[in-house]
Amino acid sequence: MGRSQSFRPGAGGADPRFGPGADDAGCPILHVDMDAFYASVEVRRRPGLRGQPVVVGGLGPRGVVSSASYEARTYGVRSAMPMLRARALCPGGVFLAPDFDAYTAASRAVMQIFRDVTPLVEPLSLDEAFLDVAGARRLLGRPTGIAQAIRARVAEQEGLTCSVGVAPTKFVAKLGSALAKPDGMLVVPADRVLEFLHPLPVDALWGVGERAAEALRRLGLSTVADLAAAQHGLLRSAVGEAAAHHLHELACGRDPRRVTPEQVEKSIGAEVTFDTDVADPATIRRALLALAEKVGMRLRRAGQVGRTVSIKVRLTDFRTLTRSRTHQVPTDVAREVFETAWALFSALRPGDRIRLIGIRVEGLAAAAGTPRQAVLGAPEYGWREAEAAVDAATARFGRSVVRPASLLDPAEPRDNP
Repeated sequence: MGRSQSFRPGAGGADPRFGPGADDAGCPILHVDMDAFYASVEVRRRPGLRGQPVVVGGLGPRGVVSSASYEARTYGVRSAMPMLRARALCPGGVFLAPDFDAYTAASRAVMQIFRDVTPLVEPLSLDEAFLDVAGARRLLGRPTGIAQAIRARVAEQEGLTCSVGVAPTKFVAKLGSALAKPDGMLVVPADRVLEFLHPLPVDALWGVGERAAEALRRLGLSTVADLAAAQHGLLRSAVGEAAAHHLHELACGRDPRRVTPEQVEKSIGAEVTFDTDVADPATIRRALLALAEKVGMRLRRAGQVGRTVSIKVRLTDFRTLTRSRTHQVPTDVAREVFETAWALFSALRPGDRIRLIGIRVEGLAAAAGTPRQAVLGAPEYGWREAEAAVDAATARFGRSVVRPASLLDPAEPRDNP
């Protein structure tokens, strides 16, 4: 099951102050983070990979690492690292292209376990979520007991491990789960929040990236305790007015945000990065068609339709161009999304080689109850019905069973991880 104790913040080794026996009376917030999620899902369905360095990400020359098993991390492989660098660090690793359908299915199963505990679940991504378990205490007991039960159920039912932070606030709970990894739990009692936070380095705070951390260190602010004690003017000179207030509040352990159950997506999109920059219209058209197929399927799975179709084009010099068009009637039909995207691209005429291209549908609404466009003389069954049939075949037999003929080309761009 893994360990249940914590690490000493900023140092190392078990610390009973933040272990499972700590006082959790004022700690209704859990942050649950799956361990090396994509890599773990791959190992689950390929048990022979267990114990090996597994790296998931784009396999082309411009690919980046999406997930690395803990065995791969011992070689220095990390998420967002260029795949070429990961291969150099870990030449004996197992490198796999991402399978987002598998990860989405695993995520749904894990999130359902969370929702069986409380309706107050706020997913941050496929592999992590905040839970407010205050209302579950009478039925399920202490927050630490609830966290342990969640970890046990995820392991038993899904064959995956997760780490949990238990704390009074979202920010501290998220820090706790990070320090508990892998397969651990860390509890931060309400009266020990500052004791927990203040020894941490400044870049442990949300919003402190590499540049901001360096600017703060130049002013002699290297720990969270330094930030909490700093004059506002000093912080403002390093990171600006808004960030100064935000960081000071966090450094003092103040985070009033509540757990907000999952919100309706505002947009659904997909993009690809070409292995080499392209200018061939046929290649670009084929990429847009593949993206439209993916976006259409995601819309239908989510039960959403959208009115605005936008494209993103990143050129070889990294300039990024966007164009959009809004329709009167929303759609979830890939063919309609593609036709709009291709028209936008044709009108754009970027006149340069292209590094990345993407499609996004915005202005979403629930498909149920949304009126459909009536077309005079249209057949009884059209593109929407054909694509729904493809969805059913894909769900049963896999994505490659039914595809547009124009996509049956061996030299396709790869998906961004």
